[in-house]
Amino acid sequence: MGFKTGIVGLPNVGKSTLFNALTRTAAAQAANFPFCTIEPNVGEVSVPDDRLDRLAAIAKSKQIIPTRMTFVDIAGLVRGASKGEGLGNQFLANIRECDAIAHVLRCFEGGDVTHVEGRVDPVADAETVETELMLADLESVEKRLAGLQRKLKGGDKEAADQARLLEAAKAVLEDGRPARMVEVAEDDARTWRLLQLLTAKPVLYVCNVDEEHAAEGNEHSAAVARMAAEQGAASVVISAAIEEEIAQLDDAERADFLESLGLHEAGLDRLIKAGYALLGLRTYFTVGPKEARAWTIPDGASAPQAAGVIHGDFERGFIRAETIAFDDYVALGGEQGAKEAGKMRAEGKAYRVADGDVLHFLFNA
Repeated sequence: MGFKTGIVGLPNVGKSTLFNALTRTAAAQAANFPFCTIEPNVGEVSVPDDRLDRLAAIAKSKQIIPTRMTFVDIAGLVRGASKGEGLGNQFLANIRECDAIAHVLRCFEGGDVTHVEGRVDPVADAETVETELMLADLESVEKRLAGLQRKLKGGDKEAADQARLLEAAKAVLEDGRPARMVEVAEDDARTWRLLQLLTAKPVLYVCNVDEEHAAEGNEHSAAVARMAAEQGAASVVISAAIEEEIAQLDDAERADFLESLGLHEAGLDRLIKAGYALLGLRTYFTVGPKEARAWTIPDGASAPQAAGVIHGDFERGFIRAETIAFDDYVALGGEQGAKEAGKMRAEGKAYRVADGDVLHFLFNA
């Protein structure tokens, strides 16, 4: 199951520097956090989760396999991208293929890097990108509504559902707000996703600060945090300069370096975790002597759906899931201890998998 987060931003805000640091850091930590280059600007990285290491230690697993996310370094946007300026069409098409957006904003002064618009104002930068995406969405919505007219006259129910959602999106966009501000009923969720509106995607604002402000942020990142809160979005503070340095260090040096800066973990780890949370994803585990493995599921996934992430046959032939909560597995020393304490449960098709569950599936082939 692939989940893509697109890294976007204006030119010269540190977007590609962050992506390159992400690449090198993952390669340097290949034992626990493997990185796989799919295309020059696409990378697959592991989601840091110390729970997996704890489970593997208890089960004496020979191999540890983390869950993964895909990050896409998307070409820098410029004003007018919605009309094809710069790499506008390519930029918009690449965003459309992503599940979420990590929007990198310049939150540092000075330096040798010139801002494309000659000033440092991350909130204005965010508005520039958002405006281009809203304009592109509005054009797309109007074209789709026009294309549905014949089906609507014929009483097509699916077309009517699409038109209703498109009209809701149009009203919000014309009001200068992104499509993610539309309240979508659960019954409409699938149709809404199929519309593939750019501004319907969840957004994580990535505040790129200088080294001095990496731990606490600065006035620029604080302004971004306020904007994100108003939008119901998320933000994270990170220093691309620091991440570049971290990428060159071994594990011991990295820990000492982070401690000297008052940081508990690398910014890129926070970015990965925040992207994972942004998409509403959860993790469950399968654990045994051969391997301990993390699996990604959407929040609210049923036990059969979770089984299907491993293999379609598991979902089709699902019988039950033997389930142990993570805390119980650790506290009781593994599967046998959990069984003896009555903490292993047999869950059926209606069970909604909880984050951290340790599962074993029984199924008919």
